[in-house]
Amino acid sequence: MDDILKGKKAALIDMDGVIYDSMKYHAEAFRRLFEEEGVPGNPEDVYLYEGMRGADLVNMMYMRAYGHGVSKERAAELYELKSKYFYEIGRNEPMAGADRMLDALKKRDLRRVLVTGSAQAKLLEGVNRDYPGIFLPGDRVTALDVTNGKPDPEPYLKGLAIAGIQPQEAIVIENAPLGVRAGKAAGIFTVAVTTGPVPREAFEKEGADIIFPSMPAFADYLESL
Repeated sequence: MDDILKGKKAALIDMDGVIYDSMKYHAEAFRRLFEEEGVPGNPEDVYLYEGMRGADLVNMMYMRAYGHGVSKERAAELYELKSKYFYEIGRNEPMAGADRMLDALKKRDLRRVLVTGSAQAKLLEGVNRDYPGIFLPGDRVTALDVTNGKPDPEPYLKGLAIAGIQPQEAIVIENAPLGVRAGKAAGIFTVAVTTGPVPREAFEKEGADIIFPSMPAFADYLESL
């Protein structure tokens, strides 16, 4: 296999489902929220739409169910409730193999920039504790930093700006189809890692440049370089 890091200066890395095995808890929190609100839908849809800003995902689920969304204020209120449920049932659980993946990137002197659709403070605060020395201060793009979340390319374009590089000098590491779409729309070589129930075909459809079946498999590949 070719060296996908050749000529690269930075890796733009998603959080949920990439460095944290947290998507199962997000899905359950959304299931609880939508059940209480009487909004029909499959909780596993969260895996398909992961990477969107939380309030945008809430609004989209209402749009799909009823043909109309909710106000910006109501969407934010519902997302806050979902975040409460997440912390009641979930926890920061590092993804198996993510530490090896990040260490391999560091050894190749690639700058690591976190690019996430999350705005949950506790999750974001835990990154430096769980992955010390991996992300420099300020090297992150969150839902609070963008007007348009994934699948819009804005989060990854902001990641490029933080690193001070061109698209061809970066790679994106994603676990969600919409994140892959955002990375490709930004003109960046995009790696998909299937850490959840989303089938490989969904990532192929979005144009992922390379697909790994698990994070340990991706870490094995990087270490082999």
